[in-house]
Amino acid sequence: MQNLIKRRKALLKRLVAGGNFVKGSIGSVCGSCARSRCICAKACTTKAFRLTYKDTRQKTHIVYIPRNRLAKMKRLIGNYTRVRALLQQVIDTNIAVFKAGG
Repeated sequence: MQNLIKRRKALLKRLVAGGNFVKGSIGSVCGSCARSRCICAKACTTKAFRLTYKDTRQKTHIVYIPRNRLAKMKRLIGNYTRVRALLQQVIDTNIAVFKAGG
């Protein structure tokens, strides 16, 4: 059981060190002007990126992501994936500690 407790402490340290994270997904939409005969009405000339996420009430929110900050947002979403996996490991370890009588 001591090994499980040590494992839990190590996982919690990694969880805290995970850094900033964001839950959501990135989507791209085509931007176009308002002119009906413009080429952008037929072909996608400009892409805009948006973060879509749901709050605690399951309401969907959309946030514009500037092109120069797209890489940072992708890193934040990747951090969320790692933190979520670590959290699942902590939960599994806590269940194992409980089963062992701790």
